[in-house]
Amino acid sequence: MGLKVPLWILGSSLFGAQTAAALGLPFAFASHFAPAQMMPAIELYRSTFRPSPQLAAPYVMLAFNVFAADSQDEAQYLASSMQQAFVNLRSGRPSQLPPPVHGYLQGLGPAERALLDEVLSCTAIGTPAEVRAALKAFIARTQADELLITSQIYDHAARRRSFGIAAQAAQD
Repeated sequence: MGLKVPLWILGSSLFGAQTAAALGLPFAFASHFAPAQMMPAIELYRSTFRPSPQLAAPYVMLAFNVFAADSQDEAQYLASSMQQAFVNLRSGRPSQLPPPVHGYLQGLGPAERALLDEVLSCTAIGTPAEVRAALKAFIARTQADELLITSQIYDHAARRRSFGIAAQAAQD
C-alpha cells in the first residue's frame, strides 16, 4: 500500500498496443515469441498514444532473444533448446525446455524451419560481436526505449554467460 508501482501493458498483438496507447501506459511487446505484429503494434501505439498522469510520451519495451557464446557453433547449440520447445509447442506437444542437441536445425522440415525463421526474427545467436551487432540493428530498426532480454538456455551457467555477453554488448 502506498507504493507507486508503474502499470504496463504487455501484448503480443495490436489489441495490446491499442490499450496501452488509449490508457497512456508504457507498452511491452512480446516480440521474442510473436514478432509478426511487432512493427505494426509499435507504430499503432506511438501514433495513437494519449498522455496520462503516468506517462507523457510513448515508451516501448521489446523482448529480444539472445543466445550468446564464445563461438557461433556453441551459440547455435544453446539455442536448440528453445527451438525444440517452440516446435513442440506449435506442433501440439508442449514440453519443458529440452536439453540442447547438435545440428537440430538440419533435421527439420520446411514447415518447422519457416516457423523458426519467423520466431527467430527477434533473436541474436552468436559470438559477442555478432550479438552486439544484432542488438544495435534491432534497436535502430525499432527505436525501442528498453529491451527485455530473454534466453531460454537449458544450462544455468551457459544462460548466465549469455546474459553477461548481452549486458556487455549493450554497453559497448
